[in-house]
Amino acid sequence: MIRKITEADRECVIELMEEFYHSPAVLHPVPKHFFSLTVDEVLSGSPYAELYLLYSGQNEDRPAGYAMTAKTFSNEAGGLVVWLEELYLRPDFRGHGLGSEFFAFIEDTYRGKAARLRLEVEEDNVAARRLYERLGYRPLPYLQMIKE
Repeated sequence: MIRKITEADRECVIELMEEFYHSPAVLHPVPKHFFSLTVDEVLSGSPYAELYLLYSGQNEDRPAGYAMTAKTFSNEAGGLVVWLEELYLRPDFRGHGLGSEFFAFIEDTYRGKAARLRLEVEEDNVAARRLYERLGYRPLPYLQMIKE
């Protein structure tokens, strides 16, 4: 099962974010208060970000993970771009098709609405890259730059 978060999910989502940001899937941890800011933004009805909880059919009492999407507009893509910002599955839930299920859910949700689905992945995250490539994602050869 995949569903958007509610206020009652706040602590659970923040716990999952902490797990994700202390995993090898990311370059570095981020301050914990960022998680609260993100949850607040989503729960305020933001048009820019969405958070989902993912559950396994085996255990619907404990979330298997979470996912976050963000939206932008791209002239290059010709419209709405949905960024698959974060997808985290707890280790004991990996390899059971939940990642593929989430991608199918997002593709169905944005079919005919989004011009592009986009994501980032650490080069060393071989399992995730293999999943994304199997689902039809391909590298976009840009060097990303940021200023904070």
